[in-house]
Amino acid sequence: MKIFISADIEGTAGIQSWDEAERTHADHREFRELMTGEVLAACEGARAAGATEIMIKDAHDSGRNLNLERMPPFARIVRGWSGHPDAMMFGIDESFDAALYTGYHSKAGVEDNPLAHTSTLRISRLILNGETASEFTLNALCAARYGVRSVFLSGDEGICADARALVPGIATVETLKGVGSATISLAPAAARGAICEGVEQALRDGARQALPPMPERVEIVIEFSNPVDAYRASWYPGVRRHGPRAVAFASNDYFEVLRAFRFMKS
Repeated sequence: MKIFISADIEGTAGIQSWDEAERTHADHREFRELMTGEVLAACEGARAAGATEIMIKDAHDSGRNLNLERMPPFARIVRGWSGHPDAMMFGIDESFDAALYTGYHSKAGVEDNPLAHTSTLRISRLILNGETASEFTLNALCAARYGVRSVFLSGDEGICADARALVPGIATVETLKGVGSATISLAPAAARGAICEGVEQALRDGARQALPPMPERVEIVIEFSNPVDAYRASWYPGVRRHGPRAVAFASNDYFEVLRAFRFMKS
């Protein structure tokens, strides 16, 4: 069994502040370890379910957050950013049996996490086929393009609800919920235990999970906070303006949508 893990930090149990997510800040050291612990718990659960190979994408900020010394010997770790449109899913292909997501967070424009955003803080809202989308939306469809099921996600209450709505049968662990600028969180040890158990059970019950429906045509609308960003993004081939702060792109090929998003958000 070959497993892909996409690991973020803003949905890690205990996190509350941007300082805790920033690699150059002193607070990051503690939360780097908490992020690492949740990834390790997912690896342990996958191993217990029969996984023989795991690829982990460090998918937060610089892509250099995980404590590599704690990673298991059967894992490979993708660090940094290649520039490939698969982005947070870079390294996945048709050979994987399942995708897992740890430390995931709510989408831009909602109150479920004080650190809610979608890809970059310059984006105020991302819309996919008329529905507000999260990073998980993009990434689960990316996995589905390769025929890989998304079977487990841990993160804040809001992203867990979104994941269950998008992917029938996905297992989730709610690590925290936002209340204004505060968070109410599981203790990290409890979150790690729930993630380990949840991943093992999700992989053992894999036949229950379904791929998210892949639309025949995908339109993505990026609403920026600043109209300057929308103007710059409008020069990507095939992009059209969608109001003073927004741009839109549509294609029948989801990879083309990911490629356009890769350049429009830069």
